[in-house]
Amino acid sequence: QVQLVESGGGLVQPGESLRLSCATSGNVFSIRDMGWYRQAPGKQREWVAQITSGSITDYADAVKGRFTISRDNAKNTLYLQMNSLKPEDTAVYYCRLTARTYTNYNYNMDYWGKGTQVTVSS
Repeated sequence: QVQLVESGGGLVQPGESLRLSCATSGNVFSIRDMGWYRQAPGKQREWVAQITSGSITDYADAVKGRFTISRDNAKNTLYLQMNSLKPEDTAVYYCRLTARTYTNYNYNMDYWGKGTQVTVSS
C-alpha cells in the first residue's frame, strides 16, 4: 500500500506564501516522478508542477516563477513552495506519485493524496 498525505494548506491574503507538504509512505520500489495538481470549485483538476526522479522540474505557465516544487528523499516528502499567491490560486491541491511498488514492480502506477485546501482571499 502506498499512502500520500498533503498538509500545509490554509487561508492567506494575496501576495502571501504557503508551503505544502506531501508525506509518502508504503512499499515503493522506484519513483518515476511526483507532481502537484489543483482543482478549483466548478473546474477540472489541473496540473501544477512535477519533479522527476532526476530532479528535473516543470511548471504550468500560471505558476511559473512563483511556485517551486522540491523533494526531500530522506524524509519521503514532496513540497510545493507557493509565493506571491493570487485569488485564482484558490483550490484543493493534490499530490501525485508515479512509482513501482514491490507488489507491482513491473509497471508504474499513479497514487494520489486526498488534498489540502488553499484559499487566497483578502
